[in-house]
Amino acid sequence: MDPPPLIAMERMLHQLVSLGTEMDALLLDQTMERMYGFLRSCLPDSPIYADAFLSANFSSPGGGGGAAGAEEDRISALPDEILRDVISRLPAKDAARTAALSSRWRPLWRSAPLVLVDTLLVRDDGSLSLTREAESAAAVAAVSCILETHPGPFRSVDLANGTMDAHRAELARWFYLLAVKGVEELVFVNRPLPLDLPLPPAIFSLASVRRLHLAVWRFPNTADLPRGAAFPHLRELGLGCVVMEDRDLDFVLARSPVLETLVFHSSQKQVNLRIVSSSLWCVQLCMCIVQEVSVVDAPRLERLFMWETTGDRVGTRVKFGYAPNLHAVGFLVPGVHVLEVGDTVIKVGTKATPKTVVPSVKILALKVHFGVRNEARMLPSFLRCFPSVEALHIQSEKDDKPTGTLSHKFWQEACRTECVQSHIREIVFHEYRGKRSELAFLKFVLENAEALQQMTIVLANGTFSSGVVEAAKLMKDLSYVKRASESCNLVVLESSNFEGGSFWCCQAASDFSVTDPFYYCYPVY
Repeated sequence: MDPPPLIAMERMLHQLVSLGTEMDALLLDQTMERMYGFLRSCLPDSPIYADAFLSANFSSPGGGGGAAGAEEDRISALPDEILRDVISRLPAKDAARTAALSSRWRPLWRSAPLVLVDTLLVRDDGSLSLTREAESAAAVAAVSCILETHPGPFRSVDLANGTMDAHRAELARWFYLLAVKGVEELVFVNRPLPLDLPLPPAIFSLASVRRLHLAVWRFPNTADLPRGAAFPHLRELGLGCVVMEDRDLDFVLARSPVLETLVFHSSQKQVNLRIVSSSLWCVQLCMCIVQEVSVVDAPRLERLFMWETTGDRVGTRVKFGYAPNLHAVGFLVPGVHVLEVGDTVIKVGTKATPKTVVPSVKILALKVHFGVRNEARMLPSFLRCFPSVEALHIQSEKDDKPTGTLSHKFWQEACRTECVQSHIREIVFHEYRGKRSELAFLKFVLENAEALQQMTIVLANGTFSSGVVEAAKLMKDLSYVKRASESCNLVVLESSNFEGGSFWCCQAASDFSVTDPFYYCYPVY
């Protein structure tokens, strides 16, 4: 059976825009805001304290009123370096207002590394209601003023409130000023339309940038760039809803010698990613139509994450080459993803050999259609490719068109893999719906996983009339199983996600301190 026609983000969004004249304007705005809401969730949090309240009391000569005014001003007595750090954590407006506190503070604002967030420059206090166009124009004017007047450096700049199609003239000037004044972190979101507004090639002039997130742009044609164009200090790159050719992505990776984290989400085009990098540590692909991901040469790569990349059931090819430190991988989808290790395409019955395994992976997440026979049959082959897995996450997918289930006998005969029998210490089974095929797999794991210490089963929300009753029934069914590990602890929970499936947290996935980001995918009661 042929797969359904490919509908990439590019086509879907252009169809949405073409309907703009026919759709209710409010509905179109709401749809676009929802899209921007998702994009915003993938962006890093602002480093400033937006809700902080800054005030100075000048009711007495001492500045504090009454007896308090005579007290020593201990904050102003702190060293300049600390005071500049305080200023750099305030919204730009409040940072500028510190100059009014006292003569001690007056010169500090101009010498402090500034944090600029344009959504905080135009605040609606209820006394004035601005149209979207007026709000955008006010934000653009305020950003231009700050970039021109503050000498820099800019610690962080977050621009997400400007309709940049109406302000193209400002773009080149902004990039020039950001480059000259040493921006370290930049988030730049174009809104609301067009979705493919050209991003100026001057983006490559930001030699000082360490963290860069771009959303809703057409990436520059790198073939037209000078040979020295590069991001020499870039460590984190996020690309959301960006129109980008494969050659341009290859160019960016090649010209970012210290890049550690790459996040690609809501791409407007089908993605083909070749990972050739001596510095990359984490790669994420979220809400994209992915044709191929090829790990070619990535000696430092530890995390490879793919979330909601098979919406149209495209046969995404995932290739594993040289990645000796790869530690966490997911979500792979047996029967939908085509797995290739070295030069071998993994098929049903592929034997484990030194050339068909990725032995460094310790954390693995899979989405399995247990009710689709030909897809579930690929699960043992996928597990053989990762013989050293210690933590296994299985998400049971809803089967709209089931084609037959696999029995307990199948798992006993086909799934006696090295990772199941000798290495898995923990398994988390998400979205359990009480199907016989799911129960058969769980029984098989309990019977064969000798190193298993923890099995957690998360019931799909809304599947059972009573989660408590189903949990008790499941515990009873599994109590009769002769366990290979006597020390295994069994826990049954219920998901609190009413819509089913999983969430994804880009920040947690890129956080060095988070050992297993897949725990953040499933809220439970």
